[in-house]
Amino acid sequence: MTISVPTAAPANEDDLKLDIVNPKNLYDPSPNGYSTAVIVPRQGRLAYISGQGGQDSTGALSPDFAVQVKQAYANLHTALDALGARPDQVAKLTVFVVDHDMSKLEVLTRSVKDMFGASLPAQTLIPVPKLAIDPMLFEVEATVVLE
Repeated sequence: MTISVPTAAPANEDDLKLDIVNPKNLYDPSPNGYSTAVIVPRQGRLAYISGQGGQDSTGALSPDFAVQVKQAYANLHTALDALGARPDQVAKLTVFVVDHDMSKLEVLTRSVKDMFGASLPAQTLIPVPKLAIDPMLFEVEATVVLE
């Protein structure tokens, strides 16, 4: 089910630009694919995208972690498209990783940088023992500012 809410067009696209904050006196997280904080503009409406796993359009899941991560971000991009949103409108990501270890960080960082470029959202990684279905190894959810 899709619910549409009519809105007035903003006077200026810059009025809805996210403000990324990486304080100089804190560790710079951008090489790792995220920002310390993101300020959502007062005029913004928020949308919450449910966790996107690595299932393809048929529901199939690869047993490979990197393949699931790549597909999950493709699924997230499809959800953004459905909202009429771009990756630079994502304020916050939460990622869930089954049996997380440091070897998975490179895959995660590369995927985030590929999708978001310099507009890195705030992000939290939560290691978990399992997700909704046993073959799932990764899931990403997003908070998005709509224009």
